[in-house]
Amino acid sequence: MSLEKFNVIESTLREGEQFVGANFTLDQKLKIADALDEFGVEYLELTSPLASPQSRMDCETIARRGLKAKILTHIRCHKDDAAIALDTGVGGLDVVIGTSSMLREFSHGKSIDEIIELAGEVLAWIRAQAPDIELRFSTEDSFRSEEKDLMRVYLAVDKLGVVNRLGIADTVGLAAPRRVYELISSLRRLTHADIEFHGHNDTGCAIANSFSALDAGATHIDTSVLGIGERNGITPLGGFVARMYAHNKAATKKKYKLKKLRKVDQLVAEMVGVAIPFNNYITGVTAFTHKAGIHSKAILNKPETYEILDPQDFGLTRYISIAHKLTGWNAIKDRAEQLGLELSDAQIKLVTQEVKALADIKQLDLEDVDELLHRWAETAEDERRMTDDERRTGNDKNALSMAYRVSPKEAAENEKPLLKQPL
Repeated sequence: MSLEKFNVIESTLREGEQFVGANFTLDQKLKIADALDEFGVEYLELTSPLASPQSRMDCETIARRGLKAKILTHIRCHKDDAAIALDTGVGGLDVVIGTSSMLREFSHGKSIDEIIELAGEVLAWIRAQAPDIELRFSTEDSFRSEEKDLMRVYLAVDKLGVVNRLGIADTVGLAAPRRVYELISSLRRLTHADIEFHGHNDTGCAIANSFSALDAGATHIDTSVLGIGERNGITPLGGFVARMYAHNKAATKKKYKLKKLRKVDQLVAEMVGVAIPFNNYITGVTAFTHKAGIHSKAILNKPETYEILDPQDFGLTRYISIAHKLTGWNAIKDRAEQLGLELSDAQIKLVTQEVKALADIKQLDLEDVDELLHRWAETAEDERRMTDDERRTGNDKNALSMAYRVSPKEAAENEKPLLKQPL
């Protein structure tokens, strides 16, 4: 069921703030929050109000904004952090503590037993203070933690009966899809709460790991716009949406306003000072570009032949690149039709050969191809006009020869004298 019914926890305003180029003002955060809410994400996760006075004000302001998405904030497993977070008016707290041997030794210094004791104390206190708030408990660096340690922690927390979700985090992007599936499957069998997956993209597996997490029983996936975050970031919103669209197009179209994705990507890209990558999922400049001749023919006949995503569903259009040596005559013909030019298939094929020959010599662009097409069309029009003139001239001469009972050849050779001849 998780592959059909899931929730996105959009963390651009928390994880995304850890991106090297991100330094969002409150006004920028409001614009991002509004755009993501309009797109339809179920949750927005904000930086801890403990981070700075402005971060606290941001939480308070966005929590009061009346968005459809539930507002969460991310805090350490401390009562003091929780108390301040509750005062901001957010709808949920995401509590986290590291469980790997590295984090236990070099971060907070607590043993697994101490982690279990602290988590029980803090989580029970939060629930007592806020009976209706949404509460998540997550381990950090889960995939470098001993599985027996993880399960001890999760079972103890789940037994408390106070949390809505258990979080599992691939904090350094170490995990691969099979490992994610195995670990979350075990967690799903042993616990009752919902399961959230947070996956970093250091080794390029974040989207695949998120999909595998859902397949194993996870219910919530963390994303950020363009995948921005610490180091190489986390699961990108657009890439995750593309994956879910490929799995179930109808459900994904119903769940999110897909045509709003480009606006969200452009908005965040401008704010953090980066260009949208050329091969970015859905909104990259080449995402729906086709070049090879055999691809172009198939795309023109039936786009699904080489497209798993329909650009129209995202408010975009496909582009068939034709100014190169790999081009095919069907693509050139399509361009001629776009320009309203009349050329026969034979002429189009000759144009195509000329494009290929020129492309072997120099780099072409669309203007070069258009110029060739216009030149060929003008020549074709001249030929048609000459043919029409010849036909009309021929008809006049035939009429003249019939009138004076001479052959067409004679009429053509000596028109004026014929006018003086008697019938």
